[in-house]
Amino acid sequence: MQILQFDRDARGLHVDAGRGRTCRSDLYLAELPQSNFLHVAENTWRVLNVLSNGIQTGGVTKIAKSVIAPLAEHNVSVLMLSTYQTDYILVREDDLPVVFQTLLGELTIYKEENGELVRMSPQEATNGLKTRSLFNLTVHPVQSPTNKFCILTLDRDTLPSISTILLDVLFYSNKSHEDSPLQNSESFPFFAFSLIDGYISIVMDTETQKKFPADLLLTSSSRELWRMVRIGGQPLGFDECGIVAQIAGPLATADISAYYISTFNFDHALVS
Repeated sequence: MQILQFDRDARGLHVDAGRGRTCRSDLYLAELPQSNFLHVAENTWRVLNVLSNGIQTGGVTKIAKSVIAPLAEHNVSVLMLSTYQTDYILVREDDLPVVFQTLLGELTIYKEENGELVRMSPQEATNGLKTRSLFNLTVHPVQSPTNKFCILTLDRDTLPSISTILLDVLFYSNKSHEDSPLQNSESFPFFAFSLIDGYISIVMDTETQKKFPADLLLTSSSRELWRMVRIGGQPLGFDECGIVAQIAGPLATADISAYYISTFNFDHALVS
């Protein structure tokens, strides 16, 4: 998987490709046309999915101590992508030997071969392992807008019926807000849409939700609203380690579930 970003001036959108447990690793690559409006991160990233007894366990805090913290301690940079159904951890392909060696004691690791999951041997998992220094912690500023957010899903068959609304939200509605710095505003626009293995996840604020037909958007029975914390006063880059751990660790200790989205520039944590 490659991490990329389109300039809004090109009428694009940001595409941010981030337990008895198992860890599954998949790789997706696509040829991308060259463009002055397209910014692509240098590295190729692998997608790890953590399962508990074969069941996807939601919430970054569920894996904070067993996965996120150990990877940070071994200087592995991660991106997190929470969805309505589960959570994904993205790591650079070059870091896979360190990832496998770090997690091998906690997790059973499988790779996918010809559509089948095959258990990795300890010898195979440590191939190419290099010594890594421990990371240096950097503390970033956090900002919390006042607007409230919804975490939703949608039946894929009904997606065409809201396509024009999606286009408006993604490309046009928030254009007027882009020049306003977050620190001078009480709220800021945030809209995340993902389609993974046929499952749709959407994060939007309550004002944006009013644009969509209420009977098509699905959420939990409690219909909870979420507040957001954005991490980073300037774009974070991809080399730093421990950002997700700084947020997920304390929340896990306090038994607070979080929904976490890493993007090309910043990290975002949502709590109920």
